[in-house]
This record gives sequence, C-alpha cells and structure tokens, in this order.
Amino acid sequence: MSRDTWNPGQYEKFKSERSRPFHDLVSLVQPSGVRTIVDLGCGTGELTKQLHEKLKAERTLGTDSSTQMLAKANSFAGHGLSFEESKIETFAPMVPFDLVFTNAALQWLPNHRELIPRVLKLVAPKGQIAIQVPANFDHPSHTIAHALGNEMFPGRLTGMAKARSVLDVAEYARILFYEGFEENRCRMEVYLHPMSSGRDVVEWTKGTMLTSFQAQLKPDEFSAFLTEYTKRLVTELGDGPYVYAFKRILIWGRKS
Repeated sequence: MSRDTWNPGQYEKFKSERSRPFHDLVSLVQPSGVRTIVDLGCGTGELTKQLHEKLKAERTLGTDSSTQMLAKANSFAGHGLSFEESKIETFAPMVPFDLVFTNAALQWLPNHRELIPRVLKLVAPKGQIAIQVPANFDHPSHTIAHALGNEMFPGRLTGMAKARSVLDVAEYARILFYEGFEENRCRMEVYLHPMSSGRDVVEWTKGTMLTSFQAQLKPDEFSAFLTEYTKRLVTELGDGPYVYAFKRILIWGRKS
C-alpha cells in the first residue's frame, strides 16, 4: 500500500533553488482583482504564505494530499490564509477563485488533456490561472530511476506513466485558448543549479520524484534501489562539480 513519504526536511534541502520558479510564476500574475486564491499542491505552505501576502488577497486556501507537508503548512495559517487536505483531482470547491495557482504539483497527475480543463473550471470569470510544471523527465535523473525501477521491481511500481503526463508547452497554450483563456502566456524555462557533485542530484530527487518509489517499496527494497540508482547516476553525471539543468513550463492565463 502506498504511504505518505513526503519529507519536508528532505524537500527543503534545495529550498532556494526550488523557490525560483515560484517567484517567476508569481511575477506573471496580475495583482488587480485577486481577492481569493487557491494554491493546489501547496506543500509546506511557506510559499503559499508569500503568495497570499504579496498579492494582498482576502482569502487564500492551500491544499495538499500530504499530511506531513500540511503539518508544517498549518503553522503559517491565519489572517485569511488556511490549509486543507485534499487531492487536486477531486478538489471541488463551492465557489471559483480569482486565482488558481499551482507550482510543481500537476506533474504528479496523469492525463493533462483532461486534468487541465478541470483545473481551469476552478477559475472565476475574469480570473487567472498560474501553473508551473517540471518538464525534466528526459534527464538521466529521471530516466535512470524509471528504467531501474522496472528492472528491479517489474510490474510493481504504479504511476510510472506519470513521467509522460506533462505536455508540450504549445499544447498547454492551445488548451487554455479553447477553454476561454484567450489571453495567455506559456513558456519553457531552464534553471541551472550548480552542484558540488552528481551525488547531489540524488539528494534532489529523494525530496521529490523518489518519494513515489519509496511509498511503494519496503524499506530494504528502497534502500537497495537507492544504492544502485546512486551508482548508475553518478557514473552518468560524474562525481565532480555538476550543473543540473532543470526544464520547467510556466503557464499563465486570464479567463475571458
């Protein structure tokens, strides 16, 4: 059975690097008229608090499916900011929001051609959508993990196809247009993260992608997987200084 293996401490080892796309995404939002916000997949909540304060929203709701992440997020609640445990794919609020914001969360969910239109329905008339999704699934940090997972545990790891759920950036622009977001901006951004060694990339993936592997494996199995994954990744990237080039898609639109 899948477990909640999100670890706020591990995730925040690269706190400043992970926050850069968030700030770039926020800069796309037009602050006028943003009274209510939902942050889908809010994680530890610290960035949700910054979003709430920067846009001077009356009410901001952060949602996440991880109880461990929300345990930390709830410490930021108050002054119009609140959090709740909820899955993005089943989140059904009573009223839409002026801004639907989601940073590095939708990549965990499959079938974006159906998912994105559903998320767009959460936006109020003349409201805004802001989405950031990693698009780095062709990097060895991901391809080696998925190949090794299938090799060591054939047929046991569900959700491997999620790595292919992220669409081409132009496809997101088309979806927004046809869903009534004629004013939209979608772009690919490459973030460079200098690291002391290829081993640091393992620490990065342990805080995100590998949590899904850990959730489905026994502790000794995951330990064995991590040992072999580290060996193969370091062989590919090297044990010296390494620049981790990470591709992300930033999406913004206003509902007509």
